[in-house]
Amino acid sequence: MSTTDSAPLLQAEELTKIFRSATEDVVVLERLNLEVYEGERVALIGESGTGKTTLLHLLAALDTPTRGELYFKRQKLSDFSLAERAAYRNLQVGFVWQMHYLLPEFTALENVMLPQLIAGTKFEEAETQAKTLLAEVEMDKAWQRRAGELSGGEQQRVALARALANRPALLLADEPTGNLDRRTAGLVMDLLERLHKAHRLTSVVATHNLELAQRASRTLRLENGQLVETVVPRFY
Repeated sequence: MSTTDSAPLLQAEELTKIFRSATEDVVVLERLNLEVYEGERVALIGESGTGKTTLLHLLAALDTPTRGELYFKRQKLSDFSLAERAAYRNLQVGFVWQMHYLLPEFTALENVMLPQLIAGTKFEEAETQAKTLLAEVEMDKAWQRRAGELSGGEQQRVALARALANRPALLLADEPTGNLDRRTAGLVMDLLERLHKAHRLTSVVATHNLELAQRASRTLRLENGQLVETVVPRFY
C-alpha cells in the first residue's frame, strides 16, 4: 500500500506514556511514531509488558499520553472534548479484548444491540443490525442465548459482532485469540480477516499468535518503547 497518496487514518507523533508512582516513573512508550493507513491490517507483536495494550488504549482514547499527539483523520485527539472522545470510542473505534467482557445475563443479541442503543440508534434498527452481524460471525442460531451460557469461542464471536455494531472505521484487538484453543483461534482468525474485508476496516491487532501476525499487511515489534517494522518467520 502506498503511504504517499493519502494522509494516514491514524497517526501517533512522539507518543510517550509514563506511569508514575510514589517511588518511580515507569516509561512504557517513549517518543513512539506510528502511521496507519486506511485499509491496513497492522499486527503489534512483542514480549509481555512491552506496552502493546497501553498503546491500544491510547489509540482508542481510553487513556491519554504523557506527551506527544494522536491524530484520527488529521484531527488531534487532545483537542476533543469529553463528549467528542466518547463519541470517537463509540462510533469510530471497535475494540475486541482477550476477555470478551460481554454482559453475561444479556443475550447475544442484546449485547450487540447495546452499543447502538447507547449511540441513539432506534431499537428496531439496532435489532436488525445486530442480527445481521451475528449471522456474519455464524451466531445467528444462538442470538437468544445468554452470553454466560456460550462457549469461549462463541463469546469471542459475539464480541466481534459487538465491536462492529456502530460500523466503526477502526478495529483494535488486544490478543483476540489469547484465551482460545488452537482450533477455535483459527476460526476467529478467519473471521477477523473476513470481517476486515467485508466492512472495509482498518485494523490494529496486538498478538502473541505468530500465525495471526503473518496474516497482517504489516507487522510492528514493540521494544524499548519504540516500534520497529519486522518480518514474522513462517513455520511449516
